Amino acid sequence: MLYRTMPKNGDQLSILGFGCMRLPMADGAIDEPRAIAQIHSAIDSGVNYLDTAWPYHDGESEPLLGKALKDGYREKVKIATKLPTWLVKTRDDMDKLLNAQLKKLGVDQIDYYLIHALHGASWDSMNALGVRDFLDKAQQDGRIVNAGFSFHGLAEDFVRIIDAYDWTFCQIQYNYLDEEFQAGTKGLQYAASKGIGVIIMEPLRGGNLGLPTPPPAVAEIWDEAATKRTPVEWALRWVWNHPEVTVVLSGMNEEAHIEQNLAIADTAEANSLTPEELNLVDRARKKYQELMQVGCTGCAYCLPCPMGVQIPKCFDFYNRMHMFGDENRAKYMYVAFVSGLTSNEDPGFASQCVACGECLEKCPQGIQVPDMLEKVAAEMEGPDIQERLAMVEAHLRANP
Repeated sequence: MLYRTMPKNGDQLSILGFGCMRLPMADGAIDEPRAIAQIHSAIDSGVNYLDTAWPYHDGESEPLLGKALKDGYREKVKIATKLPTWLVKTRDDMDKLLNAQLKKLGVDQIDYYLIHALHGASWDSMNALGVRDFLDKAQQDGRIVNAGFSFHGLAEDFVRIIDAYDWTFCQIQYNYLDEEFQAGTKGLQYAASKGIGVIIMEPLRGGNLGLPTPPPAVAEIWDEAATKRTPVEWALRWVWNHPEVTVVLSGMNEEAHIEQNLAIADTAEANSLTPEELNLVDRARKKYQELMQVGCTGCAYCLPCPMGVQIPKCFDFYNRMHMFGDENRAKYMYVAFVSGLTSNEDPGFASQCVACGECLEKCPQGIQVPDMLEKVAAEMEGPDIQERLAMVEAHLRANP
């Protein structure tokens, strides 16, 4: 495991952080034994930065992490969690929520505490309610050690938030498709110029950049490389190639994925990609941008939908159809997973959208969700959807 230094405090942090947003599931809940075993395995392999938040897994991620950090594991890691800004109505709410999180995690101190999902308006609201005083006092009384924020807004708002407080670190979405999205490369460099550590989320853009079999047009580009790498390795190494990056978070929920990410993190030094390799990544970025229809990362902040639409799933299969060109398979998978037949859940088809607009306020990517769902419904459902439903049902009966 390679480590990088948090500039303001000297902490040596593993370049790979464990994101607790997409833990393994069983029967509709976190598979606790498996999730804890995965977290322990990662820590035993050198990971020392673990990231969670109040809403992850409907509030169950923080308690799960607390359980995983018993038996001596707490002393081996730095914990990061976040103040849920959407629940804050008063200055007192900030203290109540932090105290509740300490209890949920089973700790008396949080190492890295973030103001969650800031954009311009939410920062203005939190600032007016006294969030800077809250952070000062929480650091003084020892409930938190380092103050930071996660960001999902416009580049100009990122700069003014960076300048508004003595932050130790920040967390931004960054991958080779998002160089000019939200904070982007300029934001990464600006934060680093101020001595602020940068934690990276969505390095694989919701997993899309790490699919084992990339779109054929992208696979052709990777095949040109002198050194052969998997799509996951290309994506992660591109982020780690930036010396301004401190930690990259990965939402790992498969043992094989954890092993793969750990192996990459053993050798992914900054400035290690050649100009030729960087050119290949740039070409892959341009090809993906041509193919992808929706810039959804699968973060699921848009959920729950009042009408039950499974928005991330709808966008995922829609993107896959356009990226891989296998229309029949994409439509079959869309019906299989969005109908609820494979999960005993209620249907969540794109056509159930009534354009209420609730998702527009929640989406950190700024996607015009109702408009895109209308396109998904038009292309993925259509008159043959009943035939596909029957095919799925027949398959499930034959393979109970």
